[in-house]
Amino acid sequence: MFRRLAAAALLVATAAAAPAQELQPLDGWVIHATPHDYATLVDRVDAAVEASPLNVVTRASATVGAEAIGETIPGNMVVGVYAAPFAVRMLDASVQAGIEAPLRLYLTENDDGTATLSYRTASFVFAPYDDGGGALDELAAELDGILEQIAAAATAD
Repeated sequence: MFRRLAAAALLVATAAAAPAQELQPLDGWVIHATPHDYATLVDRVDAAVEASPLNVVTRASATVGAEAIGETIPGNMVVGVYAAPFAVRMLDASVQAGIEAPLRLYLTENDDGTATLSYRTASFVFAPYDDGGGALDELAAELDGILEQIAAAATAD
């Protein structure tokens, strides 16, 4: 019991003393640093998605959640994007892959006041669902292109 309490105290002390963590490259992730502040990036992502074949279908913000309990954290939002035609094609290829929809864009505020846009590629997200075969691979490649177009528009100078 004492070891668990000591470990928990060390973890809390370390977390409190550590600087904000920058996003690190991970398999399947695309990370776009931007010159924009967080609020601007949120607006630019919304506009870029609106101009694409996808729609914003979910939005979750840890920042807003933290504010609700009296805490303040840097800007942090997950934006779910998808559209019915892609959902139909995905489910035709693999019902199990349906758990992965919507695809998610991750917006994070950096210590220097800029913001970062990151996401996992559709090809990476759908890779485990081999029951979809070529149709799911083709859909994922198409969605990868759309996500990159959204990211390019949202993150441009």
